[in-house]
Amino acid sequence: MRVWILRHGQAAAQAPTDPERPLTAAGEQEVRSMCRLLAGQPLDTILASPYLRAQQTASLVAGELGFARGVSTAPWLTPDDDPAEVLGFLAERGEQNLLLVSHQPLVSQLLSLLCEGHRRAHVPMPTAGLACVDTDFVAAGLGHLQLLQSPAQLAD
Repeated sequence: MRVWILRHGQAAAQAPTDPERPLTAAGEQEVRSMCRLLAGQPLDTILASPYLRAQQTASLVAGELGFARGVSTAPWLTPDDDPAEVLGFLAERGEQNLLLVSHQPLVSQLLSLLCEGHRRAHVPMPTAGLACVDTDFVAAGLGHLQLLQSPAQLAD
């Protein structure tokens, strides 16, 4: 399985509630720039947190890539969800290539758990940061990090 993990783009600082924070114009541009790395990837599924900024990020990606299957909402991809539970959900999926759109601290903890076997490693994931992990079996410590990229690195 190839798991792409994308943190949502830059979001507004204020909203009535955290789940309602929308992407900013800069956040939309960050996401569009990262789509270059996803172009041509054979994605089977795009799963996104129910939070507005993640839904907007996933919709932008789907639009930029011409992904006709649409975006599915995964209630287990919110900022404070347990990365071990996310691994459990992923282990039950049959796709070979999927994109998860989520938030900090979950994205860093999930990458750490997948690749290091624990959730304590610091994995830098700025807004619109993108990681790619290959694994033969979804379990702690069995993933191999193939890519870790930020929008700022693409601009260099």
